Amino acid sequence: MSPSLAEHVEAVALIDQHAHGCWVTPVDRNRFENALNEANTEPLAAFDSAFDTQLGFAVRTHCAPLLDLPAHAPADEYWRRRTELSEAELAHRFLSAANVSDWLVDTGFATGVADPHTLAAMSVGRVHEVVRLESIAEQAIRMPGDFIAAFDTLLAERAATAVAVKSILAYRGGFVGDLSEPTEAEVVEAAERWRDSGRPRLTDRVLLRFGLHRGLQLGKPLQLHVGFGDRDADLHTTNPLYLLDFLRRCGRTPVIMLHCYPFEREAGYLAQAFNNVYVDGGLTINHLGARSVDFIGRLLELAPFRKILYSSDGFGPAELHYLGSRLWRNGVRRVLEGFVAAGEWSRGDAVRVVDLIARQNALRLYGI
Repeated sequence: MSPSLAEHVEAVALIDQHAHGCWVTPVDRNRFENALNEANTEPLAAFDSAFDTQLGFAVRTHCAPLLDLPAHAPADEYWRRRTELSEAELAHRFLSAANVSDWLVDTGFATGVADPHTLAAMSVGRVHEVVRLESIAEQAIRMPGDFIAAFDTLLAERAATAVAVKSILAYRGGFVGDLSEPTEAEVVEAAERWRDSGRPRLTDRVLLRFGLHRGLQLGKPLQLHVGFGDRDADLHTTNPLYLLDFLRRCGRTPVIMLHCYPFEREAGYLAQAFNNVYVDGGLTINHLGARSVDFIGRLLELAPFRKILYSSDGFGPAELHYLGSRLWRNGVRRVLEGFVAAGEWSRGDAVRVVDLIARQNALRLYGI
């Protein structure tokens, strides 16, 4: 007898096409709770708790059993048990339980978390690097001499073994405005201006555009943060519909819209309208918790099923790498079982779509 849809969803090994490292050293409770809040980078107010959010409830519900606690364990009990285990043990428990065969890891923001070599040594799946374009520029500007040559050399070295590149343009000015490729003279002038300022962080629009187009020219998939993120991003400027002119000019290089909330429908339209545009739900699924089922349903509205990918966007607490998998499996099962029960989909089609999103689309796109 063939397995049920639910059994198939549980068994399929995922490709997590966008994640970060997990913690490798112990943290205090304030830092842990702050890591459950994507937007607020300040210490939480004395009256507040990140456990009292959809993500906090999801951690207590789905992660507690992996710490040998009952589901819905109280926050204080969860934290007490968590402190009894090392971060290495926590990482191995949670990442193993995610049932991920391949992790695509953005190394652009890696302070205090495991690098790809450390993750690979945990024996929780193969690890592949995603290179952040803004980090390449911030390294190149510190080198003497020609910025363009330094950027191109660094990018070529890193991209030689990486599977994709990523831009956080959404955080550094948003998508509104000119995204055409700047001239060499404009880049040289902007680099001199940035170097003279002494600021370590890239925010110059000319250089952001330069990096974006250099990434496109590699021909490897280009991941773009879209929508919801921390408060550095002006959310209204991260609507992917502002990328229409850019997408019309960017050729065949695959462009993957990450996270997308609250613009998942706009991203789905773009995935339908452009052969090279893909979407995932990443960060959003974790933060919506029990409401992520509806979000997953919206991802399945317009976007072609061969253009949707899975990711967790896990960063910091190893819980997030596991929780992305757990919530995605729960959500896609509930959505697709509804389609099948209503007679709109066959079970065979539902299984096939699960496999496309879980891993086959990523295998094709990244060549891993």
